[in-house]
Amino acid sequence: MKLLVCGGAGFIGSNFVRQRLASSDDEIVVLDKLTYAGRRESLRDLEADARFAFVHGAIEDPEAVDHALAGAGAIVNFAAETHVDRSIAEPDAFVRTHALGTYVLLEAARKQGVRYLQVSTDEVYGSIEAGSFTESSPLEPSSPYSATKAGADLLVASYQRTFALETLICRGSNNYGPYQYPEKLIPLMILNAFHGDRLPVYGDGANVRNWLFVEDFASGISHVLEHGVPGETYNVGGPDESDNLTVVRRIIELSGADESLIEFVTDRPGHDRRYSLASEKVAALGWRAGTRFEQGIERTVAWYRENEWWWAPIRSGAYREYYERQYGTALAE
Repeated sequence: MKLLVCGGAGFIGSNFVRQRLASSDDEIVVLDKLTYAGRRESLRDLEADARFAFVHGAIEDPEAVDHALAGAGAIVNFAAETHVDRSIAEPDAFVRTHALGTYVLLEAARKQGVRYLQVSTDEVYGSIEAGSFTESSPLEPSSPYSATKAGADLLVASYQRTFALETLICRGSNNYGPYQYPEKLIPLMILNAFHGDRLPVYGDGANVRNWLFVEDFASGISHVLEHGVPGETYNVGGPDESDNLTVVRRIIELSGADESLIEFVTDRPGHDRRYSLASEKVAALGWRAGTRFEQGIERTVAWYRENEWWWAPIRSGAYREYYERQYGTALAE
């Protein structure tokens, strides 16, 4: 199969492309507009593969989409603005990408008759005190990020019902692993710990997340693409839950930093307290997460330690300005 992977230069997308090329005979075209978190460096080891091609463009641009989609049999859409904090400060980019961009992709898929898979998030369900969300749980998003992702999911579902387009939706729990931009909790804490910077923890640090190693999510998406029932949504959750403060303390242990670096900061507005996904539906297709959190966090810290070439340009660029605006303090040189 030839796949169009939108947002394939981002965190989850680049891991999916790498895994898919290694495990199948697919040809893959990546369409990415290379925003601050979409980086060609995340794909540099794939550039020599004859089955890989890159197109620089936005999913909101119909001409770019039609060009990239030519000859493909399916679209996998990772393209998204993903950081909740940025959605609170500048929600307009999230509306454009998630609403307009998803519409453009769906129209292209409908016209060319190709299967469409939307990569979504557990955050569309909102917060849950106990138990786990199922695919039939109501959507109650808390932030502009999750609200626009929920809107995109509903648009995808409408195209299946109205136009009989073959659509699938995968909602992943909190991903972590290699190539994740360091505005997110785990890579932020890893790199700050390496440099002796403060470790800013929102509120009391007791927010609980269902952690999913990115390579497991990539394999779950592939499994749904190949075996999922058109029109269905599949939760893809991790095997372990942990609160943020426990995660930060484990990163401190693995990095050799000191716990005195932890600094509790003002909580994010509308911060969801707990996420948890039930994944029985995708398990019935034969998928299981293969990486426990302890194994995955060890691999993740080691990857950032060994791949300074990837993250050093980020910490020396515009990210520093963003970090100072967000947390009111400068990063170490």
